[in-house]
Amino acid sequence: MPKISSKGKNMPESPIRKLVPYAEQAKKNGTKVYHLNIGQPDIKTPEVALNAVKNADIKVLEYARSEGSETYREKLTSYYKKHNISVSAQDIIVTTGGSEALLFTLGSICDAGDEVIIPEPFYANYNGFSTANGIKVIPIISSINDDFALPPIEDFEKLITPKTKAILICNPGNPTGYLYSEEEINQLKTLVLKHDIFLISDEVYREFVYDGVKHNSIMTVEGLENNAVIIDSVSKRYSMCGARIGCIVSKNKDLIQTTLKFAQARLSPPTYALIASEAALETTDTYFIEVNEEYLKRRNTLIQELKKIPNVKVSVPKGAFYCIVELPVKDADHFAQWMLEKFEDKGETVMVAPASGFYSTPGSGKNQIRIAYVLNRESLVRAVELIGLALKKYQA
Repeated sequence: MPKISSKGKNMPESPIRKLVPYAEQAKKNGTKVYHLNIGQPDIKTPEVALNAVKNADIKVLEYARSEGSETYREKLTSYYKKHNISVSAQDIIVTTGGSEALLFTLGSICDAGDEVIIPEPFYANYNGFSTANGIKVIPIISSINDDFALPPIEDFEKLITPKTKAILICNPGNPTGYLYSEEEINQLKTLVLKHDIFLISDEVYREFVYDGVKHNSIMTVEGLENNAVIIDSVSKRYSMCGARIGCIVSKNKDLIQTTLKFAQARLSPPTYALIASEAALETTDTYFIEVNEEYLKRRNTLIQELKKIPNVKVSVPKGAFYCIVELPVKDADHFAQWMLEKFEDKGETVMVAPASGFYSTPGSGKNQIRIAYVLNRESLVRAVELIGLALKKYQA
């Protein structure tokens, strides 16, 4: 029997998707499943994007440019300018989703055995991307007690070695919803400049911030021009997860030239998705105002309902549409699977993402789950009610 690579064996399962077979079986058994496990918005994709694809007069579906069309990248610069980010089209490489953007970035700055420091819990695929590149994730744990704020900067410095190539953050955070302050970003700036390493910021949830707090992009910080890299995507912003269009943004010319070689090797991003993404940039500000207001209402509803369940601790997110919830159970993985296999109330159950998969420190997050509040408020209320009922039965 031919052997599988060690890299392949070490590739982690997705905590977001690994329970899908159990959810599908529950549905086959006639049970309705409320999906709180995945960040798939139910918000409608802007019509302007969908119409651009429907009305595209294409006789031959050709390759796109490896770095993305110049017209799209030029329009992206106007989008970023609205957010006080001054970049040129030459500072942007268009990718097949934010996932590919991070893969290309890590592949461009790290060799096998190099290290990237990441505050945890973090987006689970950061582990997968690092494994695929032979990179070692160095976690630094944050706490639900302060809503997963940036750990003390001196703790970061203790972890820096000659193999450290970057610090990676998600802002606003997935899975925590934490929004880094200007002071925290400046602390990271000082550190990465001192050690001459990269600061990578996954900013795909930039539009989704609440409570009057502003988003602080690393690309607005003076002095970080050669160290800052933004990972971005249209997936959540325009509710276009299936388009698979993202980008790398950096003023570091060597990095951009290197990531372009990765882009050339995979040929090009998908043409129809590029057409939709370019058109999506015409979306009015009203769309984002309405979407933001809706997510704020959903967040408030979710937190309000969760606080009704005894012995449950929940962090209050300031951005994105996720939150981490600490449950009175020893093993949230088992509980999440049990809800799909053994629990139902009036023919309904709920699917959540066990939070242990968002940590790389062994044993961390075992009693936590991540909830994506991408359902309407009525469904959120019922889903949380189901979690409360399940906890009573599970503990009995």
